[in-house]
Amino acid sequence: MADPLDLGKPHTMQYEPTDEDGDGSMTAYQYLSTRLSTLRPPMNPAPNPIKALTLLNRQQWMFFLIAFLGWTWDSFDFFSVSISVTPLAKYFGKEASDITWGITLVLMLRSVGAITFGIASDRWGRKWPFVLNNVLFIILELGTGFCSTYKQFLACRALFGIAMGGLYGNIAATALEDCPPEARGIISGLLQQGYAFGYLLVTAFARGLVDTTEHGWRPLFWFGACPPVLFIIFRLCLPETEAFRGRERVRKGIAGGIGATFLTEGKVAIKRHWLLLVYLVLLMTGFNFLSHGSQDLYPTLLTNQFGFSSNAVTVTQVVANLGAIAGGSLCGWASQIFGRRFSIIVICFVGGALLYPYSYVTTEAVMAAAFFQQFCVQGAWGVVPIHLMELSPGSIRTFVVGTAYQLGNLVSSASSTIESKIGEEFPLPPTKSVPHRYNYGKVICILMACVYAYLIVITFLGPERLGNHFDAAHDSDLLQVAGPEGMKAAAEEGDPEKGTFVHQA
Repeated sequence: MADPLDLGKPHTMQYEPTDEDGDGSMTAYQYLSTRLSTLRPPMNPAPNPIKALTLLNRQQWMFFLIAFLGWTWDSFDFFSVSISVTPLAKYFGKEASDITWGITLVLMLRSVGAITFGIASDRWGRKWPFVLNNVLFIILELGTGFCSTYKQFLACRALFGIAMGGLYGNIAATALEDCPPEARGIISGLLQQGYAFGYLLVTAFARGLVDTTEHGWRPLFWFGACPPVLFIIFRLCLPETEAFRGRERVRKGIAGGIGATFLTEGKVAIKRHWLLLVYLVLLMTGFNFLSHGSQDLYPTLLTNQFGFSSNAVTVTQVVANLGAIAGGSLCGWASQIFGRRFSIIVICFVGGALLYPYSYVTTEAVMAAAFFQQFCVQGAWGVVPIHLMELSPGSIRTFVVGTAYQLGNLVSSASSTIESKIGEEFPLPPTKSVPHRYNYGKVICILMACVYAYLIVITFLGPERLGNHFDAAHDSDLLQVAGPEGMKAAAEEGDPEKGTFVHQA
């Protein structure tokens, strides 16, 4: 009978020979020499996307659904300000650039939320930090809707940034920790596209709620506070993930208690994997520049440079987001077959080839280019949740996933400002309706080409742990803290990822 305390990494998916445990067994030269050979697609057998989804049991589907809903509403709340800039500026007597400070404050303070709620989720579980996140969403969305001064508005949005920043690591862990390995790619892609779906929802609801009553822009924020009530009730009806419960069983059996063990785990993980953590921040900086660089100034390009009407801009944005949803889902699934790094690199090459029509076609035919460009942008993003989860140390997984994502977001938050400033160096002839016109298409094309090149290089240089286990029994950091005896509780419970249970003879 197999030794239940064998904490190696047996699985059906291919690993590449990286220095995964951070034990220093591979030199920098040896590591770099494997980057090309390990990029070769493993061609893992994977069920078609529909069949892959049937691998999830009822509880795993509930975990995915609550995570998707939370991420969708995170997007809805964020874009509520973006889509209401004009009425907000008119009400507060400010310029549009003043209102966008509310967006900037959210981006700046997200990292605070990621660190705070990430540590809480790794220490106390995924449920209660998620609930607290949504309680804050309710309070701050209502607060925004009742703001009467510009300073109150900025204060609410600043606090909202902390709440919003705490969600990403939590929802990634909730949706993916117990997910069957063969379905991880498609679930990762679907989960990430909750953000695009949230944008579509806020676009639709803003049409019906903003400036359609005597309350102006406020009903959109009041409405935004309602669904989180249902999300809280939904999450309270679900348990913690199996992966987290297995980790808690091990922690309870170690002298010193759960709290002391958690702190020791964190120290071990940071000491062994600090270089990986730096890499993840650099990786997510590229990804956030990818999304912000391709999206933030694009509506301005359509109106200012191409002369699109408001309806044409809306339709183009909807088409682009439909492409994003399709790309994220399909490319996430494909990464299960071809590997995470290979999938990201290929889709970046395709996206780079589509930059010219995306930024230079001046007729409504650009909608096709927008569809496929966002297919590529969000196709690469669809791999991100599971790639981050597989790379992150298990003991501080939600902290690492959320913080890497939000620090990357912080660095890239100036992308629209960079594009607009550079755009002013390429003026276009004025028109009657637009006296100040700039060639934003050229700027977006140049910046995005640089971002795609950066992502290709940094993804090529980075590690990959396709099919990595998320349960406590396969966590080498936890083994170092607990020792073989301390791991027996987790080992005897088996591997929840595979649905197997191992008992000692």
